[in-house]
Amino acid sequence: MTLINGQHKDRLFKFIFGNPDHKEWTLSLYNALNDTNFTDPEEIEFNTIEEAVYMGMRNDVSFILAFVISIWEHQSSFSLNLPIRLFLYAAHLYEKYITSGKFHRFSRKLQRLPKPKCICFYNGTEDQPEEVILKLSDAFDDNDGDIEVRVKMLNINYGRNRELMEKCRPIEEYSWFVEAVRLKQKDGLSLEKAVDLAIDEMSDDFALKKFLLMNRAEVKGMFLSEYDAEKEMEYLREEIREEIREEAREEGREEGREEGRKEGRAEGRAEGRKEGRNEGINNANERVASDMLKNGEPLEKIKLYSQLAETAIFNLAKTLGISVM
Repeated sequence: MTLINGQHKDRLFKFIFGNPDHKEWTLSLYNALNDTNFTDPEEIEFNTIEEAVYMGMRNDVSFILAFVISIWEHQSSFSLNLPIRLFLYAAHLYEKYITSGKFHRFSRKLQRLPKPKCICFYNGTEDQPEEVILKLSDAFDDNDGDIEVRVKMLNINYGRNRELMEKCRPIEEYSWFVEAVRLKQKDGLSLEKAVDLAIDEMSDDFALKKFLLMNRAEVKGMFLSEYDAEKEMEYLREEIREEIREEAREEGREEGREEGRKEGRAEGRAEGRKEGRNEGINNANERVASDMLKNGEPLEKIKLYSQLAETAIFNLAKTLGISVM
């Protein structure tokens, strides 16, 4: 088995398009995205945030070119929360720009800032449109707020966004490579073998082939890290779903207990009313019998009017110290 260097935790996308040694690939993708024709890769100034603390994630690729800050994020799982992530990344990037001395905070003149362009490159297995605009305001009540962030999500799965692929050969080769690895995994190969075979089968005229061959171990490490991260996220999602199900079950049990308490109270009230009525009737009958005993009425008449049993009448007479006639 080939040993994987555990230090290589970056995404393959960043390894290719955020690589200072291959700015020509970054420039090619930038030109394709912005319909520009820049020719000097050295004009690119990378400012990627390596340790941006937001849910344990790092910024994938960001750089300044022609007074534009490009913020690129690669995603293999679709998320509507991308705008808030890129908003936080942008805040870090502009903070770095301001503290670099290029922005005069105390000047009364308007200070120009590089224009932000936020792009998410999606190549997950879930079917998504070729292009989607995600907005931070979608998360606000009534979709209204004083801060807005727009993120263009581009589907770069192989066969999608053909115009972009034709304009930028490196992104097409990257797309082909990821698809080739997936197909070989579906055929039953392990992830490591799938990566090896996909690299070997790349056309010799692919610009990325030599680079991937030279960094074969690192590339496999990136695939494994991302694969493990996806499994961990799925495990976490299932764990959260189970927690929600248990909470719902407990809510159901509490609702059942409350319904039981309501039914019990209703039954108890009905029984209490019945007992109360009987007790009230008995008390009234005893008062009738008591008055009749004191007036010397005969037993049969007392039984008729009081509706008390003979034994009850005798006990009542004994309590009152009266002889029954």
